[in-house]
Amino acid sequence: MVRLRRATPADHEAAGEVTVAAYTEFTLGADDPYVARLRDAASRDREAELWVATPDDGDEVVGSVTVCPPGSPWRELAGPDEGEFRMLAVAPQARGTGVGEALARLALERAAEQGARSVVLSSLPEMAGAHRLYERLGFERAPARDWQPVPGVSLIAFHKRLD
Repeated sequence: MVRLRRATPADHEAAGEVTVAAYTEFTLGADDPYVARLRDAASRDREAELWVATPDDGDEVVGSVTVCPPGSPWRELAGPDEGEFRMLAVAPQARGTGVGEALARLALERAAEQGARSVVLSSLPEMAGAHRLYERLGFERAPARDWQPVPGVSLIAFHKRLD
């Protein structure tokens, strides 16, 4: 079982390291400038909502997600009446235990609580495991919203109505 809660400053370092570990295979290595952004959990907590997952019987951070409420500078795709979440991360040793699904469901609940009628997100095309999770949760591909944040990096978009 997993416990989900808002991150505290004491969680920032662990949440950042879990995020870096979860994304390692999708970065260009330690010199990739995006690694610093992945590691910066404190900014995500300050400028959005950083949520962490811990085992029921402990405080070790085994996953995190950044929920991007209206007005957050972390929003990339969301328009009016849409929620968005980013950097869904599960520690490698916790994969396959339901942590990612629990965090994604929490992000959907937070979006609904914030008045969203749908949720959007983007992902690297190579993140097949994440795509399977999104499809299980009812997300559909939204190819018209695919985009490139920087030259050479293409992201694919997903959309889910919250009816």
